[in-house]
Amino acid sequence: MTSAPRVTADPFAVTFRGVGEPHPARAALRAAGPIVRADAPAGGPVWIVTDDVLAREVLVHPRIVKDPAYAPAGWDPRIAGLEPAAAAQPSLTTLDGPAHEQLRRAHAPLFTARRMRDYSERITALARELLTGLADTGETVDLMADFTTRFPLTVVCDVLGVPLDRVDQAIAACRGMYGGPEEVGKAMAAFGELAAAALSDGQDGLAAELRERVPNEITETQLHYLLFTLIYAGQLTTDPSLGFLLARVFAAEDAEDAEDAEDAEAEGTTVEEFVRETLRLHSPAPFSLWRFTSADLDLAGVRLPARSAVLIDIQGINTDPGRSIGPDLSFGAGPHYCTGAQLAQLELGAVVEVLRADFPGARLAVPFADLRQIDLGGIQGSRLTALPVRLRG
Repeated sequence: MTSAPRVTADPFAVTFRGVGEPHPARAALRAAGPIVRADAPAGGPVWIVTDDVLAREVLVHPRIVKDPAYAPAGWDPRIAGLEPAAAAQPSLTTLDGPAHEQLRRAHAPLFTARRMRDYSERITALARELLTGLADTGETVDLMADFTTRFPLTVVCDVLGVPLDRVDQAIAACRGMYGGPEEVGKAMAAFGELAAAALSDGQDGLAAELRERVPNEITETQLHYLLFTLIYAGQLTTDPSLGFLLARVFAAEDAEDAEDAEDAEAEGTTVEEFVRETLRLHSPAPFSLWRFTSADLDLAGVRLPARSAVLIDIQGINTDPGRSIGPDLSFGAGPHYCTGAQLAQLELGAVVEVLRADFPGARLAVPFADLRQIDLGGIQGSRLTALPVRLRG
């Protein structure tokens, strides 16, 4: 039995870099081995899996669990960004085994490709309405300032049945999650109000359907939390992905920028292919959510004690030059595969289609190479700092 090699590069640091510049720690993690040891933001060690095959093993391992009750002793849940333990608050992202399967059976039929296609025209109309409103100002607009947040939240609210006059409340609640304890408390209260609005009489969105499908023991408060996770996750990952997608679309429209941008839109690709490639290059989440060993175990020849923190380097695996062609890990794999994957891809595709059809002259207001991204720190992803665009050329 061996020890995992320790890396000194900090994969959790806040950094600023160019739009096409790789994260400074990615190559170091991959070069160190299939499983490496680093310092966790909340203290102590974390084991990071950098190999695709091993990652898929971890994602289905019965003794590597999502429940924060198994987090290392002494971790501050706020610093680590942990949800409540599964016993206190059942959630798709914290339950494991049969309890998770039961809750997933309640969610999954609502978010299939077929069900999501039923919303396709509506989602496209929302994208067109928001982009047209920005274009009609006649000015250069920063799409990262509002659109990339407003559009996915408008869509998820509409799909769930949250009245659209509450989208500003949803935006404020999502932004409040980055504040201190008081701001987070206010944000969670606002999410509760949004969930209640979606479940009120006369609303016919997916929230009402979910209420009828969840296990009987789920309380109304717990149901509100489940809806919070859908709303917040629908913004948290789609927002930054939309920024990178838009940047690639605009770079492809500018021949000079397209030559400079290795990840610009390839000629002849379908919208679906372009969206998937963007998600591979710019993973919505650079790491998996936290996982923990429920008992001592051996992983790839490395001994991990019980309550060890484990992460999968999704961004590094997806962009590994030696990676075999096949499904990437942008939405995970195994029983915790992202429930909202179909909706997210539909949203991103709708924006590409609207830009191609309605705004063929849209251009970046700065060279593609001047765009910058910020790594938000911890296991959060990266986001463009700004995306100035002239939508009518």
